[in-house]
Amino acid sequence: MSSHSTLKSISPVDGRYFSQTENLSEYFSEYALIRYRVLAEVEYFISLCEIPLPQLSSFDKNNFEKLRKIYREFKAEDAQEIK
Repeated sequence: MSSHSTLKSISPVDGRYFSQTENLSEYFSEYALIRYRVLAEVEYFISLCEIPLPQLSSFDKNNFEKLRKIYREFKAEDAQEIK
């Protein structure tokens, strides 16, 4: 099993029952955990910028969409790099 497929595994039975568990891996795998953590961190940072905090006042708000693109286009390779 490759490292990318193990990132998308949700249990030891995924090999045998892959056809039944494949769709769940987008929500319950290690890959999903990493992806949702990235989403939470990006949105948290954006929220901090919108308060506004003096320390983040120089951050260009036009970059928010670029930040959101990080989790919207998140791939298994990105999760592997983080892991």
